[in-house]
Amino acid sequence: MKAVRLYIALLLLTLPVLASGQPYRVVTEEWAPYNYQRDGEVVGMAADVVRAIMQRTGDTFPIVMLPSLRATRELQQRPHTILFSLFRTPERESLYQWVGPLLVEAIYPYQLSSTAPIDSLDQLHTAQRITTRHAGLVPTRLEAMGFKNLDKSAVSTQQLYQMLLADRTDIIVGDTDSGVAHYSEQFAIAPGTLRRIPIQLLQASLYIAFSLDSDKQVVNAWAEALEELRSEGELQRILERYQLATPAAPFEGDSCGEAPH
Repeated sequence: MKAVRLYIALLLLTLPVLASGQPYRVVTEEWAPYNYQRDGEVVGMAADVVRAIMQRTGDTFPIVMLPSLRATRELQQRPHTILFSLFRTPERESLYQWVGPLLVEAIYPYQLSSTAPIDSLDQLHTAQRITTRHAGLVPTRLEAMGFKNLDKSAVSTQQLYQMLLADRTDIIVGDTDSGVAHYSEQFAIAPGTLRRIPIQLLQASLYIAFSLDSDKQVVNAWAEALEELRSEGELQRILERYQLATPAAPFEGDSCGEAPH
């Protein structure tokens, strides 16, 4: 028994050392055009920015694509974890260390243009069905706004469009305008098929998030590298490659009322 207790005590003593020595890993989720997989490779605007940062810092951390909830869980539980791209909100402020912003984005609901137009928040609250992803910032925010007509059955962003086009839902929420443009091209959705409902449900800045245990010198090095990319115009060139020319603005607890992310 004494030997067992001694072994456990020694193991507990070594856990902080093991955690601090754990290598960094970068995780992300499928959310085009910011981070997504193409031919087995993680690509996208945010992925390009992260690679450009690591090229400047000399880091060679692996980038791993994970399901949304698992990526967030890793950021919260696994030491030395970096996640991109994540909306920085007041609720998340103290949970992570932040590098950014990369850009400011907003989320609006969308409907088929062939259906009766919805133009007010009251109409949105009384719509028959609003479909969003099953978990994440979007459904959490919508619930906080008092929406009782949510269908949280979608497990992917692609499924949102499939359900809307198949008349299995009336409204979808979960993507930025850039994301809608990306998936419209992917699914060959004809121009004018989708209508953006003019109600902004979220506006926030996209950031790179570091687990709280991450070394300050690593976080600061990434922040400095990002500012170099910004000042040299490289960040804007990356945005323009993905037809995202939205300027990034400093975080000021920004949100309007959303990865999904």
